[in-house]
Amino acid sequence: MTRETGPPGGDPENSRSEFSNAPARGRNRIPVRLLLQFSWRNLWRHRRRNGILLSAIAVAVAGVLLLNTLLRGMQYDMMNTAIDNLTGHVKVLAPGYLDDPGIERGFDTPPDWQQVLDPDAVEGWAARIRVPAVIMSERETRGIQLVGIDPEQESISFLHTAAIEGERLTGRGDRRLVIGQRLADDLATLPGRRLVLVTQGADGRTREAGFRIAGIYRAEMSLVESAFVFTGRDALQDLLGTGDVTEISVRLADAPREAETMAALATAFEDLDVLSWRQLEPQAATMVAFADTSIYIYFLIVMGALVFGLVNTLVTAVMERIRELGMLRALGMRPRSVVAQVVTESSLIMATGVAIGIAVAGGVFSLVADGIDLTAFDDSLASFGMRPIFVPVVEATDVVLVAVMSLALGLVASFYPARRAVKIKPLEALQRR
Repeated sequence: MTRETGPPGGDPENSRSEFSNAPARGRNRIPVRLLLQFSWRNLWRHRRRNGILLSAIAVAVAGVLLLNTLLRGMQYDMMNTAIDNLTGHVKVLAPGYLDDPGIERGFDTPPDWQQVLDPDAVEGWAARIRVPAVIMSERETRGIQLVGIDPEQESISFLHTAAIEGERLTGRGDRRLVIGQRLADDLATLPGRRLVLVTQGADGRTREAGFRIAGIYRAEMSLVESAFVFTGRDALQDLLGTGDVTEISVRLADAPREAETMAALATAFEDLDVLSWRQLEPQAATMVAFADTSIYIYFLIVMGALVFGLVNTLVTAVMERIRELGMLRALGMRPRSVVAQVVTESSLIMATGVAIGIAVAGGVFSLVADGIDLTAFDDSLASFGMRPIFVPVVEATDVVLVAVMSLALGLVASFYPARRAVKIKPLEALQRR
């Protein structure tokens, strides 16, 4: 079997001429144009091997990017669900309310407290009463969270966009109820019917009153539908015998300004607790943080395995080209130029594989960008704070990070086979067959 002894795709005499005619200072390094030419031709000499490696890189990059979109989707879903479900980004509560919620831990809002908020950072706010209660129909009884709201302020919660059968509350003095579809099914009731509510008033005595159902809302999670019952805030205050509220939720338009907003609210409510959604929803916050960590762990595992394959392929390529590299050294190519050639070949393979992988990931993402229907797992997803329609999310920073880190790992991995190539002595290489 005949082996090529000249430069790939070129004439040894022509290559000798190019090296020998170069200026004295240029003999220490190969011209960039010639380096790229050699590297590109070497890649095409072994189409099958390099094609397999290229496919592996593309599949690995596409897989990492697609998994990133799923993890980001899960992350954003849990965060938005926690914020939408009456939490907001920041909430003001009385001390001890989380341990023992009740109207006795209500508080009065100081006048013009909203002035401490930056309008550019805040999307909206809502002052509410939320107390535990028991709701009864002719057939069933359930424990619920009774929430008194001002409907005009609820653009910051899920209730604003929820589909409602019947009517919405008309104002904070509306003495009707809006209940969830799942609770309505459990109570076997419909809009227009009456329900009885039992709760504890501000004086510690039990309060009982009848309410008519204005409408039935549909939420994205069935657990929410069975938990929250809404009425007008003023109407609930009259029932409880108080003018206080139990919480103020603030939703931000600029999430990174959360700490700044909390500090501002702390000055307006000195004796109250100002908590972020992460403190109020620790499970969701933990899962959001876990998603970030998982992205990097998965990337390192997949790309680490890929790097070993890249190193093995490049070492094999170097061993097959010992005579060729020896002849190039004999023609005047310096060790640094040999290293540059091997590194350039590796970088070209990795860059092409990354580009193909990004294109493949983009094509697959476009097929699921509108969401993945997981309604069959609604109850299981709800326990993790996720909606049944799962929407993957792509972030430009993730794409840039995967591309840059892949190229960096490919560059680092190429130095070992490049060092093997430098250790080849020209005379020993020419004697091999």
